[in-house]
Amino acid sequence: MSGEFSALARLSAQLTALEPPQIGIGDDAAVVRSPKGEWLVLAADTVVAGVHADLSLTDLDDLGWKAVAANVSDIAAMGACPSHLLVTVAGPPDTDLDLLYRGITQAAAAWSCPVVGGDLANASILVVTVTITGSLPGPPIQRRGAHPGDGIWVTGALGLSAAGLRELRKVGKGATGLAPDRHRRPQPSVAAGLAARAAGATAMIDVSDGLAADLGHLADASGVGLAVDYVPLGEGATEQEAIAGGEDYVLAFTAADDAAVLHAFAALPPPMRIGTCQGDPNLRRILGRPFPQHAGWEHEWR
Repeated sequence: MSGEFSALARLSAQLTALEPPQIGIGDDAAVVRSPKGEWLVLAADTVVAGVHADLSLTDLDDLGWKAVAANVSDIAAMGACPSHLLVTVAGPPDTDLDLLYRGITQAAAAWSCPVVGGDLANASILVVTVTITGSLPGPPIQRRGAHPGDGIWVTGALGLSAAGLRELRKVGKGATGLAPDRHRRPQPSVAAGLAARAAGATAMIDVSDGLAADLGHLADASGVGLAVDYVPLGEGATEQEAIAGGEDYVLAFTAADDAAVLHAFAALPPPMRIGTCQGDPNLRRILGRPFPQHAGWEHEWR
């Protein structure tokens, strides 16, 4: 078996490349021009019961919320604003669609991106696929663009979702507290993405697969090394959960001017500088140790 990212690289070679400055596969979202010349941001994500959510520990409305939140986070990672959603649901006939859509519509309202269409189909397991559109107030912030000497920042504490899942497995659905709540209903921040844009962010990615894995994607795209000397732990999270746990949906970005970052985030929770980009692309250290080789979530494919 090979991993998801190897499979994506193989498949991308079969796809027609977009003419720059359009962006195709390989970033958090695609950016294309409409026939009228306007920029359109596109992303899609799938949530599978038993893979992305254990329905013995969380409810269907939470799964619906997470399906939307994952897409909103991808839009935020481009420094863009979400606009509209398409939702496709495939699942057993007895699926409680009303409960599922309660979470979907609550998340859609939270980020002002209404559901405008989709599809229903029967399947042996529940699969929810969300496509999102977004708009750009300026050029997209890509994973590539970081330079040696840029600061590495994150917009929130890490490991909360992984810690929440651990607590839910220990206590069950009745688990309470910040970590279980963040696992059930992650809170990506579009405002943080826009603030990073205002701060002159040179590269950005959302932390969905884990800090080490996602910073690795950013470093690969930018051709830089990484020295991370601080990892902010979410409430109750272990260091391992913060480094390798997924689904935090905070943003990691790089920027050259620390003062500009703090100024841009003056009206928001302040981001945390966790390290510095390095000139040697082979240098990747976190808390004084080499980056873990197999950190974070990755689906298996042949």
